[in-house]
Amino acid sequence: MQWLKLKLPFIYLICTATWATAWANLERDPNGYLTYCPCMGRFGNQADHFLGSLAFAKGLNRTLILPPWVEYRKGEMRSRQVPFNTYFDVEPLKDYHRVILMSDFMWHLADDVWPESERVSFCYMERKSLQQEKNDPDQPNCHAKDGNPFGPFWDTYNIDFVKSEFYGPLHFDVHHSTMATKWQSKYPAESWPVLAFTGAPASFPVQLENRELQKHMQWSAKYRDAARDFIRKVLPRGAFVGIHLRNGIDWVRACEHVKDSQHLFASPQCLGYKNERGALYPELCMQTKESIVRQLKRTIKNVRQTQPNNEIKSVFVASDANHMIGELNVALSRMGISVHRLPEDDPYLDLAILGQSNHFIGNCISSYSAFVKRERDSHGFPSYFWSFPKEKDRQQSKAHEEL
Repeated sequence: MQWLKLKLPFIYLICTATWATAWANLERDPNGYLTYCPCMGRFGNQADHFLGSLAFAKGLNRTLILPPWVEYRKGEMRSRQVPFNTYFDVEPLKDYHRVILMSDFMWHLADDVWPESERVSFCYMERKSLQQEKNDPDQPNCHAKDGNPFGPFWDTYNIDFVKSEFYGPLHFDVHHSTMATKWQSKYPAESWPVLAFTGAPASFPVQLENRELQKHMQWSAKYRDAARDFIRKVLPRGAFVGIHLRNGIDWVRACEHVKDSQHLFASPQCLGYKNERGALYPELCMQTKESIVRQLKRTIKNVRQTQPNNEIKSVFVASDANHMIGELNVALSRMGISVHRLPEDDPYLDLAILGQSNHFIGNCISSYSAFVKRERDSHGFPSYFWSFPKEKDRQQSKAHEEL
């Protein structure tokens, strides 16, 4: 015990010195910073926006302040902000560009770089407040904290804005123009050390040129380990198909817009950004149970024929509503295939497992499926989409091949 008493002050000094050294490396970036509220949609949409924002920050040569992920939980009126590194490692992102966690920036740099009296919110044009008394025609405002998740997001870091800045007609595509130079000219880092956007400075769905940045989004150790453990301990030994079923009531309503759209959400991932691989059709968004079973059986049979040494033994299902576990178990029982899901809902762990599946079938319209597709593309893993191509087109193609 006496030895421990003597050692404790020494250990404290070492820890303090290590902490001080770590934060001493957080020097101010003379090129400035960029941050934003990921305030549109749930994770799939936020991930699309993140890749675009990362590319935009690099184009402007500003350090990207990594925002937390915005989550909405049942029974809670206000959104929750979950630190970026809860789900993803920060270090791999630095292979592409400079980044810093928002908590690190606010706690260790903000007082010097971005004092409270200089905090300005950026938006393309005036954003009206839901509270009419706040709208002043003589003083247009971004109202950056008006509503949920906007208010809770900035409140998490005690950020208030003293004024608004309207950046229109500038935009975020730094790949096909001199737009980055225009941003740097209008908002030099010396005068504007932090560009804080009301929403993500990126397009949705993710711009084609930014899709490959997915390779820098690597799961945190917690989720890598959890996915590996589930695959090893729960799924039978052998290959498995990961599937994403999007079938909640909100999705049913969203699919009603197919008839009026050229593209919907993430549909460019299978149809192409210029519809070069086909036009939008209802089955691409919402599939019947029969068509899901039919396509899943066909995929399993094809793999058994082409890869007999890596036979599929199970199916893992991720879903926002109906996992169809009973129906799929019955349909696949004669093939010796078992069907599984997580015992408790965890959309992030679902994603991590889907990314590691031997084969993946996702929803072309869903940005959640799109995250899995991009991750798998970065590793060269195969992916397919429900009802794509159309069964009629597939049958015609098969008949042509047989001729």
